[in-house]
Amino acid sequence: MNKIKYIAAVLIAIAGFGLQQADAFTSDLNVGNTAISGFTGPYGTVTITLVNSTTATVTFTSNTVNGNIYLFGDGGSVALNVNATTFSVSNITGSNAGTGFTPGPWTQVAAGNEDGFGDFNLRISSFDGFTHSSDTISFTLTNISGTWASDADVLAFNADGFDAAAHIFVTTSPANASNSALATGFAGEGPGTNVPDGGPTVMLLGVALGALGLARRFIMR
Repeated sequence: MNKIKYIAAVLIAIAGFGLQQADAFTSDLNVGNTAISGFTGPYGTVTITLVNSTTATVTFTSNTVNGNIYLFGDGGSVALNVNATTFSVSNITGSNAGTGFTPGPWTQVAAGNEDGFGDFNLRISSFDGFTHSSDTISFTLTNISGTWASDADVLAFNADGFDAAAHIFVTTSPANASNSALATGFAGEGPGTNVPDGGPTVMLLGVALGALGLARRFIMR
């Protein structure tokens, strides 16, 4: 009987982990301003995972479409409209799998405008221009003024209807710093583009809940 209790405890922990991991969504940076609107989006994705009621991890990931890759860089490299009166940003990291790039360093800058998509209360800039751009930028976001009920609660639409944006460099894929950029502009993530995480975390949730159900049947015998 004690073994059954231990097995049940482990399975419950797995189920809880599955529930936590499934609590994430990925949104598309699906709208480009005039400077890059001639290139097919989406230009990148924004993934937000709530770690606890006051802390979330945020990752911007570039997309490759029709032979072009969209990199994040320069002033206003990435931006969010955070659903909090006061918040802090830490652990800013980034990378670029292309050739000849030196990503970053990255700095949180004053709230302001991302061209064509309105004002955002969180903006992160990268040093210099194209050769310091990134294909991934991640950071930790902490709510100082309150709590978030879910990952979907972390952001709020600004006055122009956008809750995330990025400064985009368009270049041919695979990225090479010596090729320079074909164009540079901004992209935003607007209403209707938030979708549940449909990847491995959701599968993990299903497995965890299934295992929990089997354990319950075994214990009830």
